[in-house]
Amino acid sequence: MTFQDLQIDWLKCFVAVVDSGSLTGAAPEVHRSQSAVSMQLKKLETALGRQLLIRGPRHLQLTTDGQTLLGYARRMLDLHAEALAAFHGEELTGRVRLGVPDDYAAKYLTPVLKRFAPRHGGVEIELNCEQSTALIPRIGNGELDLALVSRDHSRRGTLLFREPMVWVGSPQFELWRRDPLPIAVYESTSVARCSAINSLALQGRRYRVVYNSSSLAGQIAAVESGLAVAVLTQCSAPDHLQILGSEHGLGPLESMEVAVCRSRASRGSKAVDSLQSLLIKTLRLSA
Repeated sequence: MTFQDLQIDWLKCFVAVVDSGSLTGAAPEVHRSQSAVSMQLKKLETALGRQLLIRGPRHLQLTTDGQTLLGYARRMLDLHAEALAAFHGEELTGRVRLGVPDDYAAKYLTPVLKRFAPRHGGVEIELNCEQSTALIPRIGNGELDLALVSRDHSRRGTLLFREPMVWVGSPQFELWRRDPLPIAVYESTSVARCSAINSLALQGRRYRVVYNSSSLAGQIAAVESGLAVAVLTQCSAPDHLQILGSEHGLGPLESMEVAVCRSRASRGSKAVDSLQSLLIKTLRLSA
């Protein structure tokens, strides 16, 4: 059986469509017409002999084969970009002061930095791990250049994805059976705290705050030690803690809107431009 080589232009169109969510959105990204993007996708599917995208009336959905290809496509395009940059690219230098909450760092930021660092060894990343309530003011006053934050309002930064929130408890203590319910919470301005209290209020369930901490480690410690149940982002909930739901008498929680914010003071920095672009391209997939 004869296989066709995968063309870089086909892969660029494929990734652009996935990132933008539509043929229309992808067209300007790859400097082609919508019909040309569609044609490139058809060539790619023909070469592989597999359907990659399901084209619905309002959105596109990756097939299982499409999900498999996406990882390869990104790596191939990254390597292609690195090769071009080695011979023709402008070497980026400088410093990017980057902020991220603890609960987003491992799952979302680490993969981005692993892609960024090999390409731009001349850029120094200064990482600050704090809660979003602390990071947002630091973006505003120019202390940080970029930050991955939980949105406190709909116009904050560029929306990347929505992170589910979950109730967690220790199966050893079954504190969800208590009335009033003992809860651990973040600081008073935290979106997660508001979400937890609003959920309990809608249920008419009594509660008492027994533990306050601005750190993820503190929240987990309170749950592990049997002091309280807590609300965490799904990505940060440890496997050994139990996810709680309606069967435990706890109601649903609103998802967290995660956005990337940039300071006005960093405008004009090509290093910040590059990292911001990579954050958006990589993490918008999770939306």
